[in-house]
Order: sequence, then structure tokens, then C-alpha cells
Amino acid sequence: MSLVIKVPPVGESISEVTLSQWIKKDGDYVEMDEIIAELESDKATFELTAEKAGTLKTIAKEGDTLEIGAPVCSIEEGGSPTAAKPPVEEPKAQSPVAKVEDSKASTYASGAPSPSAAKILAEKGINPAEVNGSGVGGRLTKEDAQNATPSAKTESAAAKPAAAAPVVKAAAGSRQERREKMSSLRKTVAKRLVKVKNETAMLTTFNEVDMQPIMELRAKYKDKFKEKHGVGLGFMSFFTKAVCEALKDFPTVNARIEGEEIVFNDFADISIAVSAPKGLVVPVIRNAESKTLAEIEASVMELAVKARESKLTIEEMTGGTFTITNGGVFGSMMSTPIINAPQSAILGMHNIVERPVAVNGQVVIRPIMYVALSYDHRIIDGRESVGFLVRVKQLLEDPARLLLGV
Repeated sequence: MSLVIKVPPVGESISEVTLSQWIKKDGDYVEMDEIIAELESDKATFELTAEKAGTLKTIAKEGDTLEIGAPVCSIEEGGSPTAAKPPVEEPKAQSPVAKVEDSKASTYASGAPSPSAAKILAEKGINPAEVNGSGVGGRLTKEDAQNATPSAKTESAAAKPAAAAPVVKAAAGSRQERREKMSSLRKTVAKRLVKVKNETAMLTTFNEVDMQPIMELRAKYKDKFKEKHGVGLGFMSFFTKAVCEALKDFPTVNARIEGEEIVFNDFADISIAVSAPKGLVVPVIRNAESKTLAEIEASVMELAVKARESKLTIEEMTGGTFTITNGGVFGSMMSTPIINAPQSAILGMHNIVERPVAVNGQVVIRPIMYVALSYDHRIIDGRESVGFLVRVKQLLEDPARLLLGV
């Protein structure tokens, strides 16, 4: 008797997922609760596990888009871990021709790579028969082709072409193209960004922050801070704390529009934009207004690690009342961040550059960061947006205020 495994519900707003990778192959024996595949939605990556022990029979293919409840595979009764392994045979003497044919059969079992893999291998000048396929039945996947490197034989052949083969002169400059299917995450991000631009009256205001006080504070206490709390003292905790304090003075910046109503929040769930391998994700620090600098740093570290490992859950990325994004880690000097709907505002951090500034009538060199606040002008007026950003600036330039709440 076989058991059909279907796409499980992964969130109220998610109607379909993409089968990104088979962990187990067709015909493999799997144990109950063993991870057999990875599913990717427009928000996160999920692991599909075996609901019983048995032999795996795949139904869907890698790259397929599946609706919730659609069949992914089945598990047949019978089989065993030892039965899944091919018997070991004594090696037999073979002719050189037979060895080449056997090599092709074992490394290129499916007969042809995927179109994208074939193109990449052709560009690298690699014979597909020399590459081990990790796809179903030994099929060469795009990742196999991208990770493939020329063998010594291939490099020698490339360096010394056969005399009978005509030498083709390459055109100056590459004019090749390659196409990739957009991931579910990238498609959703694209739709959301366009929707925000079209449905909000987005405006951006700028200011600059003298980062010297915070940098001096970090330099003085970073070792003791890490020793006591087990986490480093970074800039994000200061910015998050400053934002939470400023939101108390300007609650509209922490609000959102629902229909014909404005919804105010008496808490601050701060979304932190994080660059992950599959795209930008925005996990949330819940009730950041009640957390200490150490607790905020620990939360940021935990969420960043999960993002890099594609282990964020839907709950960890849902909600949020205000967003902070840091383009400075990539070298951005100034930008206009796009609002993370349905929120009404987002703060953009940028790189820190030493610049000449006037302080008490004297020109001095200070580490300056430009900050940007993009906001929905339908709900937030200019006075509130500018006042909010000035308040953040004041708190960052005088960190004692963050501790005293003044």
C-alpha cells in the first residue's frame, strides 16, 4: 500500500509553492520523518518530511510550481536501507572502450542534462559525460553545471585542439545571454514593490547623524558588553532603540491604513531587512520597545543566522509596524528605501564616511551617516516625518538619552 504525500498548508496567504530541491531521489528508501525535499514559497523555504518509512516514488519535478494539497510524491511499502544500496560486484577486466561507455552510463544516466545545464557546460567547454549528476536518475542539474570544473583531460584538449578540427575565432567580447526563472520570493517582492509605489503617496526625507558618540561608546564598552551578554554591540541595536523611542513621540509613524481607518499600535514590532541567499527577507523583532540593547542584538543575530540558512518561519516574517534597512553594509551612501506595506514608514541606514563638518564654529572631521525616512504621506505629514527623523538623530548623537529615556 502506498501513501501519497501532498503539499502541506504553510500559511494563510500562501496558495502555492515551488519544489526547489529533492533531498532524496526516486527509488531511495526513506525513514519516517526523514527530510525528502525542500519547498519554497514566496516568503520562506520549508522541509518536506516522509510520513512513513518505505521506498520513495517522486511525482513532481524540481522547479515545479505546486498548489497547496497537490501530490508531491508517494511512499511505497517495503524496501530497506540495505536493499536501497546496489550490490557490490567484483571488478571485471574491460577494454578501454567499455570503460568509457560504463563511465558515461554511470555519470550521465539520464542521457541529457537540463537545457540550462547544457548551456553552462557548453560555455565552459566541459563534456557532460565527465560530470556527476545529482538530479533524479543521475540527471545533470543547473547547480551541477555551475559547480563543474574542467578536468585535466578537458583542459589539455582545450589547450591543444585536434588537427582535423577547424579553429573557430571567438568574437571580441561576450554576447551570450542566459535566462533564469524568477523564484517565488523574487516574484512576490517585485509585485509588492510595484504595488507600494502605485498605491501609496511615498515621500522621503533625509538627515545626517554624527556617529562619533556611538563609535566611542562601542569602542569603550564592546569587550565588557560581549563578555557579559555573549553578543557584540553593533549599530543596529542603537538604531532600533532610537526608533522605538521616537515612535512614542510620533505614533502616526508606527500606524497603518486599513480601509478608511488608521490603526495605531501601542507596541513596536521592528522589521529588520536582511539579505538572504534567495533574496531580501524582513524578519521581525517583537516588542522591541521593551528590549535592552543586548536583547535586541541577540534577536538580530538569531534572525540573521536563520535568514542565511533559509530557516525563517512565516510567523517570524509576518507583521511588523516599522522597518529598518541598512544599505550601508553594501557601501550605499544615500538611497530612498521603499515602504514595507502595510507599514507606513521605513528608515534607511547608510555607510559611515569621515566628512568635514562645522562644530562650534570650527571645521572638524567626523564620521557621518546619512539616514533616510520614506513614509506614506497619506497618513504621515511632513512635520511628523521630519520631527521623527530629528528625534532619531538626537538620540543617536547623545546615546545617554537612550538609557535615560529623555
